[in-house]
Amino acid sequence: MSRGGRAWVGLVGVAVLAVAGCTAAESAPVGDPGVAGSTASATRTTSAPAPVPLALALTPADKAADFAPGEPVTVAATGGKLTTVVVTGQDGRVVAGALAANGASWQNTEPLGYGKTYTTTATGQDAKGTASTVTSTFTTARPRRQTALSMNPLDGQKVGVGQTFAFYFDSVITDKAAAEKAIQVTASPVTEGAFYWFNDKEVHWRPKEYWKSGTTVTVNAAIYGKSLGNGVFGREDRKATVTIGDSVVAVADGTTHQMTVTVNGAVARTIPVSLGKKAHETPVGTYTVMSEHTNYVMDSSTYGVPADSAAGYRTKVAVATRMSNSGIFYHSAPWSVRDQGVRNVSHGCINMSTENAAWLQSISNKGDVIVVQNSGGPVLEAWDGLSVWQVPWETWKAGGKK
Repeated sequence: MSRGGRAWVGLVGVAVLAVAGCTAAESAPVGDPGVAGSTASATRTTSAPAPVPLALALTPADKAADFAPGEPVTVAATGGKLTTVVVTGQDGRVVAGALAANGASWQNTEPLGYGKTYTTTATGQDAKGTASTVTSTFTTARPRRQTALSMNPLDGQKVGVGQTFAFYFDSVITDKAAAEKAIQVTASPVTEGAFYWFNDKEVHWRPKEYWKSGTTVTVNAAIYGKSLGNGVFGREDRKATVTIGDSVVAVADGTTHQMTVTVNGAVARTIPVSLGKKAHETPVGTYTVMSEHTNYVMDSSTYGVPADSAAGYRTKVAVATRMSNSGIFYHSAPWSVRDQGVRNVSHGCINMSTENAAWLQSISNKGDVIVVQNSGGPVLEAWDGLSVWQVPWETWKAGGKK
């Protein structure tokens, strides 16, 4: 009996281990604890999972209408792989596309046309090699209006650490989220930034803080074929790769009548200046250099003061750099050299000697930062030129006009 008992105990131990580690089509002997030495055999079989059938998902689906031609045409395979995908236009032309190396997906690599009909034909194979084909025929949208986009800065330019990336549409944009999604701004090294809408046609992207010198910024404004709201679609993509130059920051003080210029954090020169006189005080704030000029005609009529009036002027200067749309420049002013460093006598611009103006312009790029302080003037408006640093970061992140 003791031998039979040992056999029963051993059989029970085998059964427990087998069940604990049981896989498909395993058997485990089971003893009867009520009859000493008795054994019984039970078999448990687990069926192998059924194969997943081949499924091909086409986007857009069959009979889809008003498909935005800038959105991707895709085919995805499950339970097998794609072998061929062909998208053909109504004119018989095949749309270029790329099949993933593992055969799981396909996507077009060229955009579709507006108001066209296309047919997607996709063929795949399941795990057994059985082929299936699915088709879809769809039409693309006809825009109520196509909007053009201009932007600043342009491809290949080197700009200053205060440069904003500005985008100007020629139509009202109602779906601003779609526009922001279409405009990709990437920086190396990675830089935190956000969009801000000044109005329904103008949006800017700027970093949280001044750019780091040497940063490369790539813009891919892929607006073609994208719905931007109210029947408006993008007309053409825009691209640019831009480099951030040295950090050039100039601080002009209306009390000391001096401008301190730092390059990459070190003081490079202190320049005697003259800011706006009484009733023409230079606005206080952070400006961004917009453009640089030589032999430039300063004309008061460009900001609403007739040149032939008592307060007007029309004067050619050797060096001029625009800081705002309202007519604020730093520029050479040989007629006020005796006042520079002493008193404010200009009509709102920053006067300096020709030598100092030429030097500053020679080391500068558009996008450099000029800060005006203690001038007694009004606060600079953020929309006046590219004065985006006037907007606090938390306000900027909120997005502006939505």
